[in-house]
Amino acid sequence: MSVSRQHRCADASYGWRVRTDLSGVDQHRRLRSPVIWFMSFAAALGTATIYPLQPAIADVANSLDASLAAVGVALACGPMGYMVGLGLLVSLVDRFPPGRVLSAQVGALAAALFVSAVVDSVWALGAAIGVIGACSSVGAGLSSVVARLASPHRRATMLGIVTAGISAGILAGRIVGGWLAEVIGWRGMLMGFAAACAAVAVGLLLVVPGTRGKAERGYLATLRSIPGLLVRYRALRLAATRGALWFFAFCAMWAGLAVALSEPPYSYSAERIGIYGFAGLLGILATRVSGIYTDRVGARRVILVGLVIAGAAAATIGFVLPSAAATLACLALFDAGLFAAQVANQSTILAIDPEAPARFNSAYMLVYFVGGSLGTAFGAAAVERFGWPATATITAAAITVAAAITLRADDRSI
Repeated sequence: MSVSRQHRCADASYGWRVRTDLSGVDQHRRLRSPVIWFMSFAAALGTATIYPLQPAIADVANSLDASLAAVGVALACGPMGYMVGLGLLVSLVDRFPPGRVLSAQVGALAAALFVSAVVDSVWALGAAIGVIGACSSVGAGLSSVVARLASPHRRATMLGIVTAGISAGILAGRIVGGWLAEVIGWRGMLMGFAAACAAVAVGLLLVVPGTRGKAERGYLATLRSIPGLLVRYRALRLAATRGALWFFAFCAMWAGLAVALSEPPYSYSAERIGIYGFAGLLGILATRVSGIYTDRVGARRVILVGLVIAGAAAATIGFVLPSAAATLACLALFDAGLFAAQVANQSTILAIDPEAPARFNSAYMLVYFVGGSLGTAFGAAAVERFGWPATATITAAAITVAAAITLRADDRSI
């Protein structure tokens, strides 16, 4: 059969499947597993770059002759930059060849990490960390590309793989960063992350398809349209609201736990508290399983099952803190339930406009991270004011509200 009459062809030696029209012009590229796993690794690395300095905050303060509070403000520039990246950078993957956009973003991330490793003032460090935060939103861009290029019947499965990478980055950033900072110093650790990002930037340029989305409006018009999406699309409003509720619960739980364990009668060290983060490993597995089952049974069931598990774990953990084993088990179920719900929830908003999903992802993630920021602030303060059992109960209540929103929504709005 001639190329001009070919409608679809596949070559196992390629990282994607190519669809052509009657003239042989490339129309669509379907991602294959090796590319998806590399994109997952890139999402993990990009996300991890926000966190590696947190365990080394005292070393950074001593090195720069700054106070812990000043370094803390500098580190807070990371999440703030991430919010900026969600708003300004993610939508670019629908307008330009995604391989080039993502490669440039990770390349800029490598440069910012290098600069942060050589600065001599805390304010310069804060500026560099702000750029790192913005560029670390590459995970959201990768999710958008997967949503656009994956086959519809495997969209959630592939999204689950990339989300597992993001989850792994959240966990590994602190663990690997703390270990490397201990071995080679915090500056050497940042240099190592910079080198890894530079290598991944080259890989993204080589393996991510260059297929552009079908975004018709200009870049500035796209940015202006993001708030309006929440008004126009009920499915997006519902997904963003329930996502913000459970991310509030997630961040409140982990921020509050650190405070509760650092105070009497526990008085754990920072290193010992950090060990509790390994409970998040089950959450990484849950994202993979959640994607598969979302494709099979639909998002509503997966979201509800995840929220029931997480809510029950949150309610229980308020009363089992004296038992490390019980606490770890509850944290594992809590993370697994919320991570599973996140994959299913995000798949619904990325399917609203499969040809240009990035701006929907930006709108969703902005609301999502507002919830998380409020949760972080609330969790630490609530333990001091109300105690740990009350804090855990409030997180369970937030998850219950998210489940109620899901139950009341019709199938078209899930």
